[in-house]
Amino acid sequence: MTRGPVPKRSDQRVRRNKAPDGAEVVRLTTNSQVKPPAEDKSWHIAAKRWFRSLKKSSQNQFYEQSDWAYAQLAADLLSAEMNRDKPRAVMVAQILSMMDNLLTSEGARRRVRVELVRAGQDDGKVADIVPMDPGSLYG
Repeated sequence: MTRGPVPKRSDQRVRRNKAPDGAEVVRLTTNSQVKPPAEDKSWHIAAKRWFRSLKKSSQNQFYEQSDWAYAQLAADLLSAEMNRDKPRAVMVAQILSMMDNLLTSEGARRRVRVELVRAGQDDGKVADIVPMDPGSLYG
């Protein structure tokens, strides 16, 4: 996973004439449609909600069988931690990292240059910036 600050959205970047890191993209073609697996009925409700949200999210069109297996592993771990009397912070952090690897947060998607745009969303124009005058705020 790429580290560092979350990149700006593509429509907010000033410089577009240079690739971010000069890396070339390797494209593979597949003809098969990947079907998401069923959730485990024994999972904790938080794990079930997260797994169901993956099935409804747009980024899952990029998932392969191995990604769904990874998501099941993350849900298994999340369920186990949530069923403990005291969930361990280290494990929760690891699970959140696994979730980021599956592009489940806006920041994770922007780091790998994936942007989800909803139908009917604005055309990408950045809203006007309104200068804030502390004097007018605090009198």
